[in-house]
Amino acid sequence: MAVNTFAAIDVGAYEISMKVFELSKKTGFRELTDIRYRLELGEDAYTVRKISPEMVDYLCEILIDFKRVMAEFGVTEYRACATSAFRELLNPVIVIEQIFQRTGLRVEVLSNSEQHFLGYKSIAAIEAGFKKMIQKGTAILDVGGGSLQVSLFDNDTLVTTQSLKMGSMRIRERLKDLEKTTIHYDQLIEEFIRNDLTCFQRLYLKDRDIKNVILMGDFLTDTIYHEDLKDNTITRAEFDRRYGDVVNKPVQELSETLGIDPEYASLVTPTMVICRCFLDIFGAEQLWAPGVSLLDGIAYDYAERHKYIKSAHNFENDILVAARNIAKRYSSGKAHIQGTTDIALAIFDSTKKIHGMGKRERLLLQLAVQLHDCGKYISMGAVSECSYRIIMETEIIGLSTEERHIIASAVRYNNADFRYSSQYEQETALDREKYLLVAKLTAILRIANAMDRSHYQKVESIRTTLKDRKLTLLVDSSRDMSLELGLLKDKVEFFEEVFGIRLELRRKKKV
Repeated sequence: MAVNTFAAIDVGAYEISMKVFELSKKTGFRELTDIRYRLELGEDAYTVRKISPEMVDYLCEILIDFKRVMAEFGVTEYRACATSAFRELLNPVIVIEQIFQRTGLRVEVLSNSEQHFLGYKSIAAIEAGFKKMIQKGTAILDVGGGSLQVSLFDNDTLVTTQSLKMGSMRIRERLKDLEKTTIHYDQLIEEFIRNDLTCFQRLYLKDRDIKNVILMGDFLTDTIYHEDLKDNTITRAEFDRRYGDVVNKPVQELSETLGIDPEYASLVTPTMVICRCFLDIFGAEQLWAPGVSLLDGIAYDYAERHKYIKSAHNFENDILVAARNIAKRYSSGKAHIQGTTDIALAIFDSTKKIHGMGKRERLLLQLAVQLHDCGKYISMGAVSECSYRIIMETEIIGLSTEERHIIASAVRYNNADFRYSSQYEQETALDREKYLLVAKLTAILRIANAMDRSHYQKVESIRTTLKDRKLTLLVDSSRDMSLELGLLKDKVEFFEEVFGIRLELRRKKKV
């Protein structure tokens, strides 16, 4: 049985960490070692938006030490990810290039949605507990250094996920001068975050019953709750008792009591206040703290993609549901989206040999269909541009910023004139490969959308055949499709230009 050794590296806001895992198809994956270094990259990143040369030097020394450990364990693959601290930088590309030249390690900056998607994949690694818990109303709290992610589940489905800029380190840095002027630091934090909490509650918790709360990460389990917990559960009574013990204690005293670094101890109170506030608005009586981190999610994702494990949870569906909820928020037509999706996927699946796109690109097409009409909520006269702006400014869990840009561009050019490469390169950072992907998705989206121009879902079924570089769409409909077929000409021309095949539409009238 082939065994692979994989390393996951997290360049976080207050800690640089690495776990090495052994992967096999027989046993899945298991942790071999866990190494952590304290390094507060977020302190400068959240204030001056740069990392000092001294910090970069120290970071490179840590990563070189990680490389040594990786060699000792015979690591064959790795993934190194930077999170919120790097997202805040003015010059992340420059720093990443320095790291590569000095260590040989490639570090990728995760978007917020990618980071938290991997985070909750780490919880899914504990299959039984996660699968059972999300059958009822469940919230996942992921308290990071720079931000907080709240994801709501119900009936095994992701309902919504929202990011709030209230991470523990960000709060500490914003309030560090005011902390010296009060004896009730916890109340100061509550006032600071109250507006965001109230807004979240009003928008996303109406008539929603949250039975369970899952705490992502291992910060509290490694500090306040470092002793063994029964079933990894913290009752509300236990939480409140510990809250009273640690909140408002001087940092030095807290550091000595918990046996942790003072800088680490300074994050305890902000984290505890955030958790308590959310427990209050959820009305939750306990927290489940599995003690997993982003590193576990990175390993789980790698193991899943390379077929060492098979997840019982459908993560792709979570991304689609998130997009569906965004479309619903902007009053997009549900029936039109479903009809257009069926046509778009029929075209995509029948032309695989021509377009060369894979499973991920198929998902991006579905997302583009889901969101192509959301701009009408803002302006009926500038749908494409408004849809583009909405998508670019809305986080979609599991997608990188680049993928969101691809979807937004395909939606923009669904109705607007397509901008060819000379213009496109001046306006976007997408490379040649991604530019071609935008063109392909746009071509399919235009045809599918035009075939339901009336929004009456006249296409009852569609059959596709590809032969001798000609794609035939045989449409089954009992209704008059003169409008749809009459407006397809320019869409067909662009489709044929992009894919280099002829497109022929035939109608099969029902008897």
